[in-house]
Amino acid sequence: MTPTTTTTSPLAGPAARISRPRVEGDWLLVPAPQPHRPVRLFCFPHAGGDATAYVPLARALAPAAEVWALRPPARGGRSRHPMPADFDALVAAVTAALDPHLTGGAGGRFAFYGQSLGALLAYEVARALPAERRPELLVAVGAPSPAEWSERESRDLDAAALLRLTGLDESVRAEPQLAELALGTLRTDLAVSATYRHRPHAPLGTAIHALAGAEDPMLATTGLGGWAAHTRAAFEQRVVPGGHLLATVDRPGPVALLASLLADGQAASTPFRTVPRES
Repeated sequence: MTPTTTTTSPLAGPAARISRPRVEGDWLLVPAPQPHRPVRLFCFPHAGGDATAYVPLARALAPAAEVWALRPPARGGRSRHPMPADFDALVAAVTAALDPHLTGGAGGRFAFYGQSLGALLAYEVARALPAERRPELLVAVGAPSPAEWSERESRDLDAAALLRLTGLDESVRAEPQLAELALGTLRTDLAVSATYRHRPHAPLGTAIHALAGAEDPMLATTGLGGWAAHTRAAFEQRVVPGGHLLATVDRPGPVALLASLLADGQAASTPFRTVPRES
């Protein structure tokens, strides 16, 4: 039997029982498994990121949701696994890896959360799934809409510049080997990002909530409103406290907002709107 630990979630009065982390195949990490099988939130890392960025979010969201974080290749525990050659191949590989796990939460409910390049990947994976197996909600953070994706990161920024803009350079500055690993992973992801080409299609039936951090240096060029054209369901955009990345290894991100959206399918009933910037 897998031992369990008890942690206190800020979202619940009683302590939430969370099992030890587990890996599902090559592609998925479940940082805080929960025995009551709540709604699943599949999390897609930013360029250069890994599943570990979502460990604090996974623990903070319990018991409202169970986080399943994507483990991209060419980094961390998958350093010997090659990254797919282009964006389409990456989408196909991730879709195949997620497909067996899309009905395991409460009532088969699940949602996607992606940051920066991860938001684009989450959207394209949702589009690649059959209509009846798509997520009820997509939360896109710090990313322009797919139709407006301009290869900005791969064309206008090198890996070192992007590392600075995301605020991650401070965490690796004192360790040259770690910094070089981070830069190498970023270069790999930017090369894949450069192969992305948007193909017009019918809007998804998935609710989309587009977020950006108020301190995001890329906010002026993000263009959150463009995401509205990619759904025929509910849409919301808002600016929240934070930088380019909201969820990191040091902070859980928009926990209360995600818990609210995931509660009883609230996202599906949210009208089209722009929420004023939070202070």
